[in-house]
Amino acid sequence: MNLRTNLWNGFFDRNDLELLKTDIYEVDGNQCMEMDLPGYSKDNVTIDYNNGYVTVTAYKENQEKNYIHQERYYGEYSRTFYVGDIDESSIKANLENGILKITYPKESKTVTERRIPID
Repeated sequence: MNLRTNLWNGFFDRNDLELLKTDIYEVDGNQCMEMDLPGYSKDNVTIDYNNGYVTVTAYKENQEKNYIHQERYYGEYSRTFYVGDIDESSIKANLENGILKITYPKESKTVTERRIPID
């Protein structure tokens, strides 16, 4: 690493939230999550569902180069989202053009109304 690269170290520090930018929206009774993963292959991305949470982990190895300036980040990054108590077999995922799209059913909550008597 040379002096120019060292001057930039720490100046553009980022966290996982900035690296794995995500939008969540509803469509046709389902919820969709879209996450930016430019340059990642599906072999380097895992999606886990556990107790109502979906965790996306992405890994990219650093390419050994004689960098003058480096802004792209390498290594492992992870984000976890609460999606509710859903059937995990209904979760679908697709990675295309650097966008990971996860579709899952909206958590159905049974709402029962009841009048509480006052003693």
